[in-house]
Amino acid sequence: MNVDEVRKFCLAFPEANEKLQWGDALCFKVREKMFAVLGLEQVRLTFKCTPETFAELIERQDIRPAPYLGHHNWVMLDRLDALRKDELQELIRQSYEMAAAKAPGKSRGKRAAKKKFAGSRSRKGKR
Repeated sequence: MNVDEVRKFCLAFPEANEKLQWGDALCFKVREKMFAVLGLEQVRLTFKCTPETFAELIERQDIRPAPYLGHHNWVMLDRLDALRKDELQELIRQSYEMAAAKAPGKSRGKRAAKKKFAGSRSRKGKR
């Protein structure tokens, strides 16, 4: 994948957006929760993995723990072709799903609505 393909792929996820941060880093986020970072000047890609995938990936050439985020199971690809296109897309998708599950917003709103609804039912029974 090249820079444009990675960008297009990341922005195709629901509620995904991009923001240029830290000089040359294009950060992809879902509801303000980061799921991938694409370095533009020195092309590199960073994303979150499961602990098992992290351990496997950092054994490969041109993949290492991400600076500052490696202890949270983020990897950095020094080259975009360090992984096959289908493999990279699957790993970005997994990173997006992990971020979306923890992101503030809609999912929290649904839980709050359920609590509110449950509370209104219990009050009706007390009248």
